[in-house]
Amino acid sequence: MPNFSLIGKRALVTGASRGIGQSLAIALAESGAQVICASSKEGGCSQTVALINELKQQKAEQLFADLSDMQAVQKLADDALAIFGGIDILVNNGGTIFRSPAVDFPMSEWQKVLTVNVDSAFLLSQQIGKTMINQGSGKIINTASMLSYSGGVTVPSYTASKHAIAGLTKALANEWGQFNIQVNGIAPGYIRTDNTQALQDDQQRSKDICNRIPAGRWGETEDLKGAAVFLASEASNYVNGHILAVDGGFLAR
Repeated sequence: MPNFSLIGKRALVTGASRGIGQSLAIALAESGAQVICASSKEGGCSQTVALINELKQQKAEQLFADLSDMQAVQKLADDALAIFGGIDILVNNGGTIFRSPAVDFPMSEWQKVLTVNVDSAFLLSQQIGKTMINQGSGKIINTASMLSYSGGVTVPSYTASKHAIAGLTKALANEWGQFNIQVNGIAPGYIRTDNTQALQDDQQRSKDICNRIPAGRWGETEDLKGAAVFLASEASNYVNGHILAVDGGFLAR
């Protein structure tokens, strides 16, 4: 049986205050990892930490950082490494989105989305990746998107950022695979979160989405737990540079 246990592993999950990030953090803890939950505001992950502590298996910690501020991101990396003396699993999940037709898209919002979604993921991967190289092992999981494959509508910066995340995942896998570091991505399908609330509220759009998904339903954040544990565990030691779609079959249709 492949080893899916994360006992003894140390993890950092960004964007862990709610939604997908919260589910991913809880999944890692349920499998035995010590988890540092990070969000953009001080105390933002209090609920996630409380839910993990209820498991009575691990005690979670929390940090915060504005992912649009690279100095804050650097401090997040340093603080996370100090808490447990290293990081074995990095989940770059924190991100943002802005909706506007391309012709009117504010340049300031374009830059913010790219900075939060891509720059922070690279810097965290770079700084924590250095320590993974030294320890001879590590897992980095980036949150991609269905918009890593397609263009979407009125979300040009988000689409660009998620294409970039897919490319960054492959680039880091190419460089760091030799050090027993696996860098992969999870591309969630249409999941019920704050980010997709506008689509959920549009009855016709929501119906069209469900009609395209072979599973016939929106995904729940819990549907991503298994993929996260797989990519964080020894079970995926020969999986590298891969974007794993968890989409109910959306891409197949």
